[in-house]
Amino acid sequence: MSRPSARGLGHGQNREARQGARRRGRRDHALQGEGLTVDAQALPAERALAVEARPIVVKLGGSVVRSGELTAWLDAIAAAPQPTIVVPGGGALADEVRACQERLGFGDASAHRMALLAMDQLAWAVAGLRQGFEVGATEEGLRAALGRGSVGVWAPYALISGRTDIEESWRLTSDSLALWLAARIGAARCYLIKSIARRRTRMGAKQLAREGIVDAAFPSMLKEARIPASLLGRGDQAAFAAFLSGRDAGASSCGAEID
Repeated sequence: MSRPSARGLGHGQNREARQGARRRGRRDHALQGEGLTVDAQALPAERALAVEARPIVVKLGGSVVRSGELTAWLDAIAAAPQPTIVVPGGGALADEVRACQERLGFGDASAHRMALLAMDQLAWAVAGLRQGFEVGATEEGLRAALGRGSVGVWAPYALISGRTDIEESWRLTSDSLALWLAARIGAARCYLIKSIARRRTRMGAKQLAREGIVDAAFPSMLKEARIPASLLGRGDQAAFAAFLSGRDAGASSCGAEID
């Protein structure tokens, strides 16, 4: 898999993007347990001006979308000063695709594309929950969102559907797709947010796949992508926000390192 330069999505930022980011209205978020107030006008401008930096990719698990922690995670993501792209899982919509496949008997290629459309729908849902979150279906769309200082939310169908180098089966789901996107854009790191109790500071990709925490294709995708990946679980929102903001100065990473 070829990887783009570290400039990634940041190339081509212009004066209008900076001005548009600065014109955004102010909105405060209190991060759970931290008492951190975020200036939502300053953050988009900061992201726009830092868009030459390598972005981070945050995979938001479908189970998280359905959980009571969704708001806290969105607050933590919104507080990140780094250029950030969110990859929502398919959640209940992807579960319905599985059930429909069992009832009707269509093949995995059709189910794969339907699951991509489920991710597209969750992308629009997540983006609709926060001002400054923008859906992007292409690299150009994501680049434009980051240039405006927004958090990009990836709707993957346009980029993934029909690719011969992406396995069309349930072995490869949104976990691996988040890594694929991270490698394609030259991201600094890929974070997987799951509704699990994180047990260790380092976890093997093969073991996570055996336990069903990540998809079966994830270990090989991680090796091919060569992008650092971390696993975050329940209650990790405050630590995640502190690490990204630089308030946890002694930390070199956040969550459980996946190897």
